[in-house]
Amino acid sequence: MYGWIWRHLPGNTLVRAFLSILLILGAVYILFQYVFPWAEPLLPFGDVTVNNGGSG
Repeated sequence: MYGWIWRHLPGNTLVRAFLSILLILGAVYILFQYVFPWAEPLLPFGDVTVNNGGSG
């Protein structure tokens, strides 16, 4: 998959590297702005139970 993306980017190696960084940053931005906030209510990370017993 990465080879396919690399072959279809325009320009020489330096331009391709710059465009690859832009694509990665764009994907991270989309994940943090849209995907993770949408998925957060579906994940069980907020369901934490603390027992009042045990060693201590």
